[in-house]
Amino acid sequence: MDYPSPVVTGIVVAVHVFLCITLVVLILAHSGKDAGLSGAFGIGQSQFGATQVMERNLTRLTVICACAMVCTTVLLGFMLN
Repeated sequence: MDYPSPVVTGIVVAVHVFLCITLVVLILAHSGKDAGLSGAFGIGQSQFGATQVMERNLTRLTVICACAMVCTTVLLGFMLN
């Protein structure tokens, strides 16, 4: 069996680590259901829906990053096995 070159493995590992850190930051950026004390009183709610657009885009970016991380995990599993 031919093993991949160390350069390719290093690049995939670097991309995987970057995706892991990015995914943690994106998940922490979500506001959650209650949105803290300000969510209880409706403070910080945008009348024009800008907050909803940002949350929707943040969710899309999180899903894309999670799918890419799963792909790199599977790829590393095949490469290093």
